[in-house]
Amino acid sequence: MVSPEATLGMLGGGQLGRMFAIAAARLGYRVWVFDPNQQSPAGEVAARHIQADYDDYDALKEFGSECAVVTTEFENIPAKTLEYLQKYCTVCPNPNAVHIAQNRIREKQFVNDLGIPTSNFIAVNSLQDLAADCGLQWPCILKTAQFGYDGKGQQIVENLDAAKSAFSELGQVPCILEEKVQLAKEISVVLGRNEHGEVCYFPSANNEHKNGILHISSVPAEISEELQTYACELAHRISEALDYVGIFTVEYFIDQQNHLLVNEIAPRVHNSGHYTLDACHVSQFEQQVRMICGWPPADTRVHSAVAMVNILGEAWQDGKFPATDLLGNINVHLHLYGKQGPKPGRKMGHFNVLADNVADARKLAIQVYRQMMEQAE
Repeated sequence: MVSPEATLGMLGGGQLGRMFAIAAARLGYRVWVFDPNQQSPAGEVAARHIQADYDDYDALKEFGSECAVVTTEFENIPAKTLEYLQKYCTVCPNPNAVHIAQNRIREKQFVNDLGIPTSNFIAVNSLQDLAADCGLQWPCILKTAQFGYDGKGQQIVENLDAAKSAFSELGQVPCILEEKVQLAKEISVVLGRNEHGEVCYFPSANNEHKNGILHISSVPAEISEELQTYACELAHRISEALDYVGIFTVEYFIDQQNHLLVNEIAPRVHNSGHYTLDACHVSQFEQQVRMICGWPPADTRVHSAVAMVNILGEAWQDGKFPATDLLGNINVHLHLYGKQGPKPGRKMGHFNVLADNVADARKLAIQVYRQMMEQAE
């Protein structure tokens, strides 16, 4: 076990790293952040921020030599960076897990090889891959294999010609073409796994998106106990196959026939797990600290129904955010990320609404969100 007062490393300086650093500090750990940006939300609250590129091996050596364990806050850290750091410290998650998760084609093939269902898909590396007999049912979604997030780098296509046009518009970079699922619901499972193979699960979240960006996550997800158990079992199987240590997230589609399909995996804490900051006995960020340091998992149960709402840059008016009204409601818990320069579509914070039941939590969350946006108009 890595004892408190040790130094933990965070690759990436965004809001997920920020909330990790805060949780780690509360447990007595020092956190060093490694991020190429001069200003970063995580760097603001860390003991030290090393500003360097991810291929700066001199800086990485200094970073790895000081840290007992290094972890990540997003999946696009180069696998070579993680491999290099393994010379100096423990790295969680392992480079192979990140390598698989940072590419949609690799991750779906990996999941399918475990016998776990996803939507039907093909890899698209050239226009020749978009043949008339591609075997998919239209409409489909064409997504870049890497770097796309929050709806970026993807287009809905109704036929083969539209897919070819979209592929050209995306720069003919490697893509994945997958059938569009007739959705009943989208859920996610956030789990923790330590080096001893101990696994814990947070309650599944029901996720609603707006313009490709997560808008509301509500818990309980209001799915059957059987489906909840199955979702956890599949997430466990994937994490074990990856020999994963840390916090791991699986996003699922539930189709109209109540089939569970893996959409994406994330080798990190997750936006849909932000509800844990206020509604659970332990947050996903504290659990991340515990998992990578070899501690047993803490209690993941919720003590309240909750709805989490993302706050985007649109909520700012003349550079100001209407925090007073949000903080005036005792059921609303505000979390801002300290980002500079709000702009439309950029995640600037979130708030959690607690209530006796999920319907009331979601109702109040929508009401608060609308009031917030009305002030921004």
